[in-house]
Amino acid sequence: MSEITMAAAAAPFDRNLERCFHTIEGLITEAKTRSVDLLVLPEAALGGYVETIGDDATVDMDPPPAFDRDGPELKRVMELAGDMTVCVGFCEDGGPGVRYNAAACLSGDGLHYVHRKVHLPLREDRVTTAAAELSAFDTPVGRLGMLICYDKAFPEASRTLALDGAQALCFLSAWPRSATNFAEELTDDRQWRRSELWDRSRAAENSMFVASANQTGVFGSLHFLGGARITNPNGDVLDVTGTTSGIAYHRVDLEATVEKARRALSPIRDLRPDSYASPQPMRATSPLVVAEAGAGSAADADLASGVAHEAASAAIESTEQAA
Repeated sequence: MSEITMAAAAAPFDRNLERCFHTIEGLITEAKTRSVDLLVLPEAALGGYVETIGDDATVDMDPPPAFDRDGPELKRVMELAGDMTVCVGFCEDGGPGVRYNAAACLSGDGLHYVHRKVHLPLREDRVTTAAAELSAFDTPVGRLGMLICYDKAFPEASRTLALDGAQALCFLSAWPRSATNFAEELTDDRQWRRSELWDRSRAAENSMFVASANQTGVFGSLHFLGGARITNPNGDVLDVTGTTSGIAYHRVDLEATVEKARRALSPIRDLRPDSYASPQPMRATSPLVVAEAGAGSAADADLASGVAHEAASAAIESTEQAA
């Protein structure tokens, strides 16, 4: 299949699993009215995300439920998907004491692939374990790659999937607004700009499509931005939702458009790997710890969280980093 309708959803999810399934069913049903072939749902759509990614002692931690990839939860999504290819975020049970923030690509034909989040922001590692594998995979709609939230901030991750033959990237996020310098309007928030920037950059630098989903609403200390979007190989946003629930759509000739985009000036085609240094983490010059907020006020905790955001973002010349 080459010409397909791609879609990315923005919606809220929490610990109420039946409510999550109800939301997923509603999104799939709506997408079917538009003859969608590929639907990308947000990170942690089955059971919700974490309440905080900092060391905020004022926020109770209730880890998301962990599921087996062969369990009844994903099978239920398969039944809902039918002929549609769906990417859905969930917490995967990795055995005793191990949980992975994961994304499943599936359809009524079964499970096509599971990606486990590689890059964990701040203290998400209190709940889930970082994975290490990045691979593209074949589906009924073409060869895809999946990344989860903070994964998309790393150009190396998307480039790895592109070089493995992916024609489109599916980003599943629970991307919140700024914790320390938020804007009244979510679309004016620095994290809205950053999320959009990385969607567009990853598409343009790899000459491929990006379907980017995100959560909405408030969960724990996090206020999610929404802003699901479809971006073309030139980095142009073809459709985008607002800050509330919705679906971004676009019909594309996947194979032909990607091939055409890579004929002329294309960073993925004109790579010079012999000229590049192997990427190594850039460490902060002075150690900064979120826990320094201790038992202080919520404002102190937020400030400490913001300081840790700055340290985590030094390698990308940023002042704050979100999930």
